Amino acid sequence: MTPLAKLLEAALFASARPIATDELASLDPEVSPAELQSALDEIREHYDVEGHGVELTELGGGWQILTRAEYTEAIERAQLAARPARLSGAALETLAIIAYRQPISRTEIEEIRGVAVGGVLKSLHERGLIDVVGRAEGLGRPLLYGTTPVFLEHFALRHLEELPRGDELAIALRLPPREPEMASAVDENE
Repeated sequence: MTPLAKLLEAALFASARPIATDELASLDPEVSPAELQSALDEIREHYDVEGHGVELTELGGGWQILTRAEYTEAIERAQLAARPARLSGAALETLAIIAYRQPISRTEIEEIRGVAVGGVLKSLHERGLIDVVGRAEGLGRPLLYGTTPVFLEHFALRHLEELPRGDELAIALRLPPREPEMASAVDENE
């Protein structure tokens, strides 16, 4: 590996978060963007060709060295890795609304969900998954919310365009039809 690739690998290994390309460039100010990309490609290829248990992944607007997916379950089972805190159903629902409709106001989220979301918004903001991205032009100039790079990192996305499209979600969330035997048994019990 080239000295630049080794330097980038060391920085990526030491970081607990994805590092943006411009941050990596600050490690050696004399490196061109093409040389930087070439070094990142060299690291990625090194891990892929030699069959390492880790890989270089682009996500959340940056680069990070991560465990390969095929080893994640065994590592979690052995409790060797810290798990991120789970999000509640209400938090996931609110986060999905923000991700797909951003920028969006608290009132608009509450209209969609049908419940107050103040506490959920506070929790998502504290976790760094959402942030205030502006103010609406309407009465009172309400705050507008959007997702952050931490959101992308949490869900292993490079950019928002990787979110499933609405038609894909409709297919994925469709419940299987009830079997006739179960339907008649349920009807008899009612």
